[in-house]
Amino acid sequence: MSIARPAGDWPAPAEGFVVYQRKRGWAALDLRQLWAYRELLYFLTWRDILVRYKQAVLGVTWAVLQPFLTMVVFTVVFNKALGIKSPDSAIPYAVFSYTGLLPWNYFSGALSRSGVSLVGNANLLTKVYFPRLVIPISGVLAGLVDLALSFVVLLGLMAAYGIAPTWHMVFVPVFVLLALLTALAVSLWLAALNVLYRDVQYIIPFLVQLWMFVSPVIYPISAIPEGSLRVAFALNPMTGVIGGFRWAMLGQEFPGGYMWVSLAVVAVLLVGGLFYFKRMERVFADVV
Repeated sequence: MSIARPAGDWPAPAEGFVVYQRKRGWAALDLRQLWAYRELLYFLTWRDILVRYKQAVLGVTWAVLQPFLTMVVFTVVFNKALGIKSPDSAIPYAVFSYTGLLPWNYFSGALSRSGVSLVGNANLLTKVYFPRLVIPISGVLAGLVDLALSFVVLLGLMAAYGIAPTWHMVFVPVFVLLALLTALAVSLWLAALNVLYRDVQYIIPFLVQLWMFVSPVIYPISAIPEGSLRVAFALNPMTGVIGGFRWAMLGQEFPGGYMWVSLAVVAVLLVGGLFYFKRMERVFADVV
């Protein structure tokens, strides 16, 4: 049994009890606790996956239908009606847009789940001690199942158009990991802020929608004009993720500078998010 206690002079706990004292200021991350609670992380992740499709008529088919139908709409509206094309004439716009939708759908879904995960698990936060990082991480990990199913459809779509994957495909896990870290970095800030300010849960859907249009999902990176606007797009970590994913699957130009800027931005957001989340962790149970 675990009992949370504020800092102070306390008698030695009875055998079988662990006393956790509330720390002031910036606490150490102590990420080793995540390994100690790895089974809890597994069960929370599996619970999120089951709840997502519980009593759903189409079940996991939604993981395939959502990006596929979105790709169809994008092809009709942006390609046929507005004339936006793939930068490589050998790559149909349907394949081009679907390849960009895979990492984007994973990122947006992870953000939507993890950003409100602490408030959604308020019953756990107020009853038992465990590393609070487990909750947003489980929300990010749960989306990997949808990504894997959608990836199989991408391979089928490429086969239907006679497009062979390049040897760069071996780097796909690297860009999936980068998308995961990007989603986790942003989710840590949003989840912690949502405990304090419940308006955040209403901002997240708008943020996700707006973020998609400033990410190269619909259009190629080469369409971004030179100058300060290109610098602004480079600061969007999903620009490097999506460009890298297309490079790995379709053999398009490597996003170069965008990738290195994305890595730097993700590193700053992740480290800052971890420390901010850890600092606010001590008040989650009181405020939630």
